[in-house]
Amino acid sequence: MLEKTKNYLMKEYSIDQSILNFCEKIEREISGNFNKIDEIKEYNQLKVLHAMQEIGLGDRHFSYSTGYGYDDIGREAIEKVYARVFNTEDALVRPHIISGTHALSLCLSGILRPGDELLSITGKPYDTLEDVIGISNIEYGQGSLKDFGITYKQIDLLRNGEVNITKVMETISSKTKLIFIQRSTGYEWRKAVTVNSIKKVVEKIKPHYPNIVIMVDNCYGEFIESLEPTDVGVDVIAGSLIKNPGGGLAPTGGYIVGRKDLIEIIANRLASPGLGKEAGATLGVNRLFFQGLFLAPHIVAEALKVAVYGAKIFEELGFEVCPRPDDERSDIIQGIKLGTAENIITFCNAIQGAAPVDSYVSPEPWEMPGYNDPIIMAAGAFIQGSSIELSADAPIKEPFAAYLQGGLTFEHGKIGLYLVLQSLANKNIIKI
Repeated sequence: MLEKTKNYLMKEYSIDQSILNFCEKIEREISGNFNKIDEIKEYNQLKVLHAMQEIGLGDRHFSYSTGYGYDDIGREAIEKVYARVFNTEDALVRPHIISGTHALSLCLSGILRPGDELLSITGKPYDTLEDVIGISNIEYGQGSLKDFGITYKQIDLLRNGEVNITKVMETISSKTKLIFIQRSTGYEWRKAVTVNSIKKVVEKIKPHYPNIVIMVDNCYGEFIESLEPTDVGVDVIAGSLIKNPGGGLAPTGGYIVGRKDLIEIIANRLASPGLGKEAGATLGVNRLFFQGLFLAPHIVAEALKVAVYGAKIFEELGFEVCPRPDDERSDIIQGIKLGTAENIITFCNAIQGAAPVDSYVSPEPWEMPGYNDPIIMAAGAFIQGSSIELSADAPIKEPFAAYLQGGLTFEHGKIGLYLVLQSLANKNIIKI
């Protein structure tokens, strides 16, 4: 770090020199971790570049479509690129998919029919899917899967974070239509499910049950590893464009990639039977979708570095973190147990204070739609709700863990963590 950088941080952000010296030491200690991240980034960058070259991407694909959106060559091209990047038969990449939850809901409601069973093999899904499935307190008649006679079972992960494949094989029945895997941690205190773990599940299930659809919630997991779940036999995956694959540029949207027959019925659910993928104006977002995807491997690597850096800092200070700095990672989320609600609020306010947008805002816990507990979110982002930008959030409940993710640049993530440490030190929660 330049001396003038230290002086700037001390003068303009009131960061103690002891904190800066401590963080410099931490950064030196994790240089090897960063090298591994960069190696995967390089491979993923090649993969994305080659996909764009293969389909002959040109300026004409950045055109603006309106109305029905018929013959939108940019929309068709971005879906071809996604299919190549994720090694699938087909893709659905649309600004009309408003979130990761929406993308997952489209998959479930598109594939499942009355009498089918949905089996989650990574425990309870993320909070926002509970209403979709019908396992929350949602009233009957609101359109959940349960309303349509679709049943649900779940199998928790083993204590070591692996899928309980023995229990899975025992639980599968003639009614089981779809097996659901949530790759990221969500608000659970566990590591993300790796692609290698997913591969083992596929290899165990598919020889015995080839017609069961295996689906992965891929949110927060894109470009973390050199392989994606669809590279190891998963039938369909879905995610959000304001997370990893949008590269911080996609202003909205979601993606679903997988088998052609599945994408067809999911597209019918998004639009209507008979329309499917053939319509849907993109209103000028194609260029941002392409450019965001092109930058995504680099942006994800930056976010991963922020996560590893944060893990090392807080582990060094005696806090429990998940994953640990040297653990294998499969998403960008870093959990940090802070012990109290007050500490979580202090943490999130500091991250908000480091934001380029709305840095003057003080986030507070509130009853967010789709969540069962009060949630605090720090997200001073250029794209509302973007969690590939530096952000932090937490449910206000035991074990009082904050979840740090994102960072378009590692340098910005560092500043956020400097402010967190200074805020905690000012309240005598930590000493450096």
